[in-house]
Amino acid sequence: MIQFKNLTLTRGTRELITDASLQLHTGWRVGLTGANGSGKSSVFALLRGELHSERGDCEVPATWRIASVAQETPALDTPAIAYVLDGDTELRALEHTLADATHHGEQLAELHARMADIGGYSAQARAAALLAGLGFADDEIERPVREFSGGWRMRLNLAQALISRADLLLLDEPTNHLDLDAVVWLEQWLAGFKGTLVVVSHDRDFLDGCVTHIAHIHAARLTLYTGNYSAFEDARAAQLAAQQSTYEKQTRVIAHMEAFVARFRAKATKAKQAQSRLKALARMERIAAAHVDTPFDFHFPQPDRSPNTLIYLNKSSMAYGEHKILNDIELTLAPGARIGLLGPNGAGKSTLIKLLAGETKPTSGQRTEGRGLVIGYFAQHQLEQLRPDESPLQHLLRQEPQAREQDLRDYLGGFDFRGAMADSSVAPFSGGEKSRLALALIVRRKPNLLLLDEPTNHLDLEMRQALTAALAEYEGSMVLVSHDRALLRTVCDDFLLVSDGRVEPFDGAVEDYIAWLAARRAARAGNEDTAAGQDKAARKDARASAAADRQNRLAARRPLMKEISRLETELARWQQEKLQMDTQLADPAFYANPDPELLRALTTKQQQIALDIDAAEHRWLVVHAELEAIGET
Repeated sequence: MIQFKNLTLTRGTRELITDASLQLHTGWRVGLTGANGSGKSSVFALLRGELHSERGDCEVPATWRIASVAQETPALDTPAIAYVLDGDTELRALEHTLADATHHGEQLAELHARMADIGGYSAQARAAALLAGLGFADDEIERPVREFSGGWRMRLNLAQALISRADLLLLDEPTNHLDLDAVVWLEQWLAGFKGTLVVVSHDRDFLDGCVTHIAHIHAARLTLYTGNYSAFEDARAAQLAAQQSTYEKQTRVIAHMEAFVARFRAKATKAKQAQSRLKALARMERIAAAHVDTPFDFHFPQPDRSPNTLIYLNKSSMAYGEHKILNDIELTLAPGARIGLLGPNGAGKSTLIKLLAGETKPTSGQRTEGRGLVIGYFAQHQLEQLRPDESPLQHLLRQEPQAREQDLRDYLGGFDFRGAMADSSVAPFSGGEKSRLALALIVRRKPNLLLLDEPTNHLDLEMRQALTAALAEYEGSMVLVSHDRALLRTVCDDFLLVSDGRVEPFDGAVEDYIAWLAARRAARAGNEDTAAGQDKAARKDARASAAADRQNRLAARRPLMKEISRLETELARWQQEKLQMDTQLADPAFYANPDPELLRALTTKQQQIALDIDAAEHRWLVVHAELEAIGET
């Protein structure tokens, strides 16, 4: 086991962790959480033996093999699969020894026995499976490492760490360079990992799916919680609920969202968005207390009027050379659209976002945008467009030269650029800080259409929570690509599936898409089995079972989705009626010549409609809970 005994860890003159005493037992999978700069990377350096404690001890078994993800990848000619296998150093040493012809007899037998013990003879297949899970195509595993981009090289480094057969596996934000299908695969792989895992991640669903404990750093205290991230949030929320400041901040946030619901749920064009805020409120009451001390507090300003049609793609296709990505796409973005893009790795989600943003032109077909369209486009290259020698304040002043400096400072404060940091050059900023600045610049332009391609990369949990709340309240339209399932669930009303060159509506939720991915993976594995001459009937049954499971999910969801649609229609009608009655009963002229029978009838109907609205809103939340339960089974 790993033992911290009265451990104090410092960096420079700052104490990161003070007097920590805890044990991490063999086989535990621990999520290490805390704000950026709290000391998570220093804990990793301590466990690797690269950093020593100021006081106390950190004891890691001397015989343990420790693996982590390399941050640099040289431009090697080594094939990808061979590079991954290099992560198992004992395997490579055995292969080298066996290649030495001087070994024979009993010694040679022992070497082969050890090779069998460590699974050396199946290592090639395991490496290929790891690469497939992380999104590499079959024809890519023999490509030289130097031919892959930086993000794909990081996936190779991750695969190298996973194949190492480590006793202690240290993973620092392993999902940053992955898309949703690779994140889900990695989560499932880690859930079956037999060694001890310590992982830093800002993806709450990912942590929920693969960890057994949370070690949280806050105010230089390292505290161990049993359970996944949701259990940690519940426990921490219970602790913080005793503080008056918790009630005050949470009340302000909830009141802000309730004001939105009260303002817009009576409008037919806003009813769906208002109902989604009710769902966000239901979630917020459980989780917000664990984030009351977040330094982030920002909101998207109300956008200017949107055109009736934001963007229309008419038989639009995209190709890179001879390689077609999207074929004959027909897509109309209307005001109020809140769309999440789903699809396998490489299917064209980012290409579609670029096409919508006007960053690229279709190779055939047309892209038409409405007059008055203001696009806020976030992609990873936004970070490269920041001026490294300028401060956050200078970036905003360049964008709004006539604005009052104090107004801009107040605005930057909501993104935690306060004091000297607002005046510091961007060059030394972390990836998360640069992402926050890029988002701040986009939000400030008051876009009526947000196009967001992985906006949560490099953002910590607190900033993700703030961004999710801000997007839930955003009154414009949005198209989102993200591997953050919590973000997709909370802010998207509809999904499009990008797959096999097509863009089609996806009838289901995020959990249904994960089931779709599993069925697709099973079918692909079945095809590979066919090539290997395995039992065709068994494969067909497996595929049919996976397809039937998804159909059963969808069948169970359809009546619930219809009920939600009916409830939202009824709520919009009832809320309009109640608003009219409230207005009539509040009008002094109504009482100039009072009609007791009419007053009694109106009052009774007003009370009945209020009861109907309350019952419908409660049923709406219950049905959504049932939908989430179906998705989790």
